[in-house]
Amino acid sequence: MAKGVNKVFLLGNVGKDPEIRSTASGMTVANFTLATADRGKDAQGNWVDKPEWHNLVCFDKLAETAKNYVKKGSSLFVEGKITNRSWEDKESGQKRYRTEIIVNDFTFVGSKAGGEGGGSYSKPSSTAASAPAAAHDYPEQGITDDDIPF
Repeated sequence: MAKGVNKVFLLGNVGKDPEIRSTASGMTVANFTLATADRGKDAQGNWVDKPEWHNLVCFDKLAETAKNYVKKGSSLFVEGKITNRSWEDKESGQKRYRTEIIVNDFTFVGSKAGGEGGGSYSKPSSTAASAPAAAHDYPEQGITDDDIPF
């Protein structure tokens, strides 16, 4: 079989603050949701946004960065891969499935939710993550981040 490609790019808003846990070996794991929107017309011809929710998982340094900076409402651009996992429910004994995005990198977009200003964070292959950069305003043109509609 030929080599395949499993690459995901998402741009959306965080649905809840990350849930942080540690594995038995001490690895940090962050789980949170990201909402993307697909725009279409309803039966009356009005434009409506249909949200799609994605389950995101970050590990190690990226999870630490998510813990410190990602908040509900944060706008993120995410790069990762799709994975499916299954397990047996302890209570019902039924097989359960979950589709998740394993995050390799994320970038804050905008500055409305949580004060982030465009910092980019990657898996441990990069240097240690630093705090997000300050928001970019353009006072000489009278334009601020609050003027942007998204």
